[in-house]
Amino acid sequence: MAAARGINQLLKRILHNQSAGPWLLSSFRGNHEESSAGLRALALLGVGASGLLSFATIASADEAEHGLAAPDYPWPHAGIMSSYDHASIRRGHQVYTQVCASCHSMSLISYRDLVGVAYTEEETKAMAAEIEVVDGPNDEGEMFTRPGKLSDRFPQPYANEQAARFANGGAYPPDLSLITKVIAVNGVALL
Repeated sequence: MAAARGINQLLKRILHNQSAGPWLLSSFRGNHEESSAGLRALALLGVGASGLLSFATIASADEAEHGLAAPDYPWPHAGIMSSYDHASIRRGHQVYTQVCASCHSMSLISYRDLVGVAYTEEETKAMAAEIEVVDGPNDEGEMFTRPGKLSDRFPQPYANEQAARFANGGAYPPDLSLITKVIAVNGVALL
């Protein structure tokens, strides 16, 4: 907005100033090629100024429509050389297992992804051992169940997409392991 006002004032000074008149007239006098080059330069200056003014007007109208500016919240880490907030990650995992896991899957997250981030290796192995994973086939060609390992992924709440849609009134709950990619790409997750 300040840049647009500055350009507007500069153009007013040039066009209304007495000393600018002869300068502009002299640039248009002379042969036709110099005159057309001067006109092109003046036209480009006008187009640039009007474009800048239109962007400033759009920005100010946008701010006026939405009211206050968005607050600036600090990140929970200090960049590349720091670490995650481990307690916050533990709370997030607890909320997922107690609330979100009844509908949403995290099919791309393995138990090993929690080691060193929120839990120790022993804690994570104990959590993984609580689930039963269908594995196989064995030597006889039959599927069997076994306790979970660190390499196993989080269990799915539904057997397939049709079962998930039936349980949720036709809506398919999104996979929460993909949500960080949505935020990273679009800036906002629309759920």
